[in-house]
Amino acid sequence: MAKGGRRYPLVIYTHMLNRWYPALLALGVSLLGLAWGIYSRNYEQWRWLVIASLGGLNIFLGLLLIIFRKGAYVQPFSDHVRLATPFLRLNISYKRLRRATSANMGSLFPPKSVSKWQAEIIEPIARMTVIVLELNAFPMSQSSLRLFLSPLFFKDKTPHFVILVNDWMRFSMELESMRSGSMPRTTIQKKRDSSILSRLPNKNK
Repeated sequence: MAKGGRRYPLVIYTHMLNRWYPALLALGVSLLGLAWGIYSRNYEQWRWLVIASLGGLNIFLGLLLIIFRKGAYVQPFSDHVRLATPFLRLNISYKRLRRATSANMGSLFPPKSVSKWQAEIIEPIARMTVIVLELNAFPMSQSSLRLFLSPLFFKDKTPHFVILVNDWMRFSMELESMRSGSMPRTTIQKKRDSSILSRLPNKNK
């Protein structure tokens, strides 16, 4: 079994769900309070039952969002990186990963290039640094991925994933460490040799 690293919560999901679940819980409690008021005044039974049911449903959905928030994360493994959301668990082999680069969230998604509601979501996190996983190819069709992932995982139509976590430097270092451990020694040596050669002075200058 592949060795797993630390789980890094996906900020996109936690940020969005943190906006929604308090409102659902508050609405649910308010509806239950209204249902109790109707019940105490001896109105028809169906009235307070309907309102109480709606209140219970809102509380249930709010609690469900809290659970979903904990189920959205990215996790490096020794031979792949796992991208998990409430409705999708995707293992991305390091053989597909070309490179991982850093970028600014706001620069990837300028306000004029996204919808109004997306711009509202991005505004508080626009200065955060993201890790862009550039791939040789998607593990599944992009149209299928877009059904389960937020549009903010894709900056364009090229094969990649935009990953936003709070501790992006630690995630990047752990990802590269895991990935290097899965590479053949010859590949690692070539990268080292290339790095050494690039530091040598150019005699032609």
